[in-house]
Amino acid sequence: MKVAVEILTGSLFHVDVKDDDNAATVADLKQAIASQQKLPFDRLILLQGDGEEEEAPLDDDSPLADYGIHDGSHIYLFFKLLDDGSSHNFVFTSPEAAF
Repeated sequence: MKVAVEILTGSLFHVDVKDDDNAATVADLKQAIASQQKLPFDRLILLQGDGEEEEAPLDDDSPLADYGIHDGSHIYLFFKLLDDGSSHNFVFTSPEAAF
């Protein structure tokens, strides 16, 4: 099955997931994304939805069919923050806020 995956930047790509007998899991989809895009599997977070409501991340052990994910579905990809042990907090402000 082919699934459309969108990243926060708005970039969209398609990934093929082997789905014999509707047995593919969210972890299988994440593995396909990680392999194709050369991303770290353990940092991937997948969400489904239109962004209108707060969504919970998809559970790795759940079959894609449980979420209604099928050929042509659209998934959103986010990343877990790196835990570097730093106690630094970063605050971003707009340039106008400096004046």
